[in-house]
Amino acid sequence: MKMRSNFIKKLVGGISLTTAAFIFQACYGPPQDFGYDIFIEGLVKSKKTGQPIKGIKVSVKDNPQYQFTSEDGSFSFYTGIAENCTIRFQDTDAEQNGAFSDKDTTLTNLTSPIYLNILLSEK
Repeated sequence: MKMRSNFIKKLVGGISLTTAAFIFQACYGPPQDFGYDIFIEGLVKSKKTGQPIKGIKVSVKDNPQYQFTSEDGSFSFYTGIAENCTIRFQDTDAEQNGAFSDKDTTLTNLTSPIYLNILLSEK
């Protein structure tokens, strides 16, 4: 009986510790990413008209990270610091924007926030 009692105490203690850890994470969130990131922002416009383009897919090449330009053609995101980074601009909804050509921009010396002015040509 004593052996069973010790087992139950250890089981309850383990469950209590796990519960406390779960509640801590639920209240304070998962651990933060303390990796070195760089902030990239910019504006995408039509080369022909100079007008901002909404809905252009801005992505980091070889990375699932992407976002679409806002109503005013702007975008911003954080990405990991690397020796170089290629940012891809794609008109994935050609019907809405008028079929702009894709454009890749390779960034080097990623040490401080970057602002990009991108002009896309129509196809």
